[in-house]
Amino acid sequence: MSDTTNQQDLMRKLMQRAAPGRAEFEDLVIVPIFAVIVALIVGALIMLATAVDIATIGKSYLALLYGAVGSLNAISETLTSAIPLVLSGLGLALGFRAGLFNIGAEGQIIVGGIAAVIVGFSFEGLPWVIHLPLALIAGAVVGGLYASIAGWLRATTGAHEVISTIMLNLISYRLLDYMLSLSWMQREGRSDPVSKSVVPSAELPRLLTDIDPNLRLHAGIFLMIAMVLLVHWLLFKTKIGFEFRASGENPDAARYAGMRASLIIVLAMATAGALAGLAGANQVLGVLERATPGFSAGIGFDAISVALLGRSHPVGVLFAGLLFGALEAGGRQMQVDAGVSIDLIGIIQALIIVFIAAPLLVRAIFPWGFQKPASGRKE
Repeated sequence: MSDTTNQQDLMRKLMQRAAPGRAEFEDLVIVPIFAVIVALIVGALIMLATAVDIATIGKSYLALLYGAVGSLNAISETLTSAIPLVLSGLGLALGFRAGLFNIGAEGQIIVGGIAAVIVGFSFEGLPWVIHLPLALIAGAVVGGLYASIAGWLRATTGAHEVISTIMLNLISYRLLDYMLSLSWMQREGRSDPVSKSVVPSAELPRLLTDIDPNLRLHAGIFLMIAMVLLVHWLLFKTKIGFEFRASGENPDAARYAGMRASLIIVLAMATAGALAGLAGANQVLGVLERATPGFSAGIGFDAISVALLGRSHPVGVLFAGLLFGALEAGGRQMQVDAGVSIDLIGIIQALIIVFIAAPLLVRAIFPWGFQKPASGRKE
């Protein structure tokens, strides 16, 4: 009887810790908002320290805002930049929830993009209703398989996923270079490393070309929203999602409760890789329409920041991705209008992560923004 009671108590504690509750609202919402505010303030102080006058600082932040949401073109660029960040950030967030620090999203984006572009130019004549989903699925499957290598190594040998995913990132760079050197993949009439263009039936259609042909927002935004909903359902409404979260909170307790630790690791990594692979497919099918060296553009590394800022919650990742997309789009406008280096955006992003990683510091700076714990409350 005592063993049964102990197991029930253990399962109850696992459920309490694995499920997001009201107590997490401040960490999920309030801390990131204040972290962004502090990062912008510190960014302004950095500009002051580098002899940028106050008027230029104000002008640069106004340009940042205008470049992010001040026009239809700005909103289009913000959303276009946010889509791959959210997709890959969702994968990383899922891994974090499962206790896995997957930093291989960059490599998973690359291999997913390679697979998607190959399918995209190899099957001419297919209707788009078949060809486009086939290319997206190819990107997701290959990205998932690539990430599962690190999961399998962790589950069977104990090799840490940080090391293995770094190595897989490096392999993916050289794999891309090799693939782009193959004659059957290179674009006709070109000797430089540029792949063939995907055929129109495999392209993610652009949504605003009737208004302005230069607006790049494409149907990947619907894919992004669908994946946010899917990951939220997976994490918080399914048994495997509960196992991911419980294993991430306390692997030993989850194993004692009968959860299959090795399978959870491989499945979590594969799912994360599939989402990153979708991000790569999004880039080659919706934005670039071909593969080139460096087409991933560091999205996989920026997605780590997005997952951290979003507190590894799907809705939080969505808003964090939109914020980083706005910073990227607005940063270009800031550089043009105010003459401020775009490197400042990288500094602001880094500061946001610093303050996100130090919630006690944020709480100390803004004590009035947080609810004080009730005195004498028992846990």
